[in-house]
Amino acid sequence: MDIVVFGAGSLGSLLGGVLAREHDVTLVGRDPHVGAVRDSGLRVEGAFEGSTTPAATTDGTGLSGDVALVTVKAFDTADAAAALATGDFDAVCSLQNGMGNEETLAAHLDADVLAGTATCGAILREPGVVECTGRGEVVVGAADGGGSSTAEPLAAAFDAVGFDCDAVGDMPRRLWAKLAVNAGINAVTALARVDNGALLSGDANELARGAARETARVARARGVSLSNREAVARVEAVADGTATNTSSMRQDVEAGRRTEVDAINGYVVDAAREARRELDLDVPTNRVLTRLLRAWEAGVGVREP
Repeated sequence: MDIVVFGAGSLGSLLGGVLAREHDVTLVGRDPHVGAVRDSGLRVEGAFEGSTTPAATTDGTGLSGDVALVTVKAFDTADAAAALATGDFDAVCSLQNGMGNEETLAAHLDADVLAGTATCGAILREPGVVECTGRGEVVVGAADGGGSSTAEPLAAAFDAVGFDCDAVGDMPRRLWAKLAVNAGINAVTALARVDNGALLSGDANELARGAARETARVARARGVSLSNREAVARVEAVADGTATNTSSMRQDVEAGRRTEVDAINGYVVDAAREARRELDLDVPTNRVLTRLLRAWEAGVGVREP
């Protein structure tokens, strides 16, 4: 399969590096990482140990392939979509955090738009080197649910290189469940500067549970079946399984980078506001977490005030 990975950061490099063992892969990213991959190949450490030589470029325009995997930050999705629109793909699959990415891709691209989740742990150690800190699983499917003629071969491509991957027909529910996990874990760990395991007890636990329950209520208002109990259980299972990990949002805060709060907690807030026209729905935990992170971003100059 001919695959373009648009967003060669930690996750994109891990997925692309491993896929390149059996498939033709092009990584789209930034220097110096892209330059290192182009010169010396990509080294995967930890799980999936090995080296490959995918193509690598900083110019994502004019590319083509069977599928493009989008792994950029949510706030860069529109730019990625515009670049991909100059090329030619049968399918485009978002493997990003947050919600709304698939709609943005569909608005720009004449291709099947797939949604996906990837629970693989990845850290970009240095240019040309990515570490897999957990094999996790990959799930792909039609963004609006149901069957997909392009999801099945993509899942098979992941399976061929050792990923645990399934093509499924219930991606909307899976995306909301993932959103509950991200809403419960990312903002709390970023603001408190704690590892994921700190969410298993105390004040951090109450905040994480509250954000997850609110997300589940909004999901049900959108017609997606996700119970409060399941949302909270997923948050605590992920926090327990990644207890020593630093969440992606905490990494962004510690590096002084813009976060994906708008597409995670902020998305919950916006969706609740829309639903409130007909339902008595409030999301105070997500609203406070969103405002605190937006205030921090503005304060360090990575967000327009």
